Amino acid sequence: MAEHREHYDFGEVDQKALLLDRQRGWEGFLQFSTWGIVITVLVLLALLLFVA
Repeated sequence: MAEHREHYDFGEVDQKALLLDRQRGWEGFLQFSTWGIVITVLVLLALLLFVA
């Protein structure tokens, strides 16, 4: 049978690289959210102008 390990050795974590990766992810999320809101507002304005 396989041995049960109670301790796992994790590699070194580069804090600067991790922070940069999370900042890039957050900036991408904000850009996606901003464009999503802008497109939604434009669609609603178009509906207001052409349908109502």
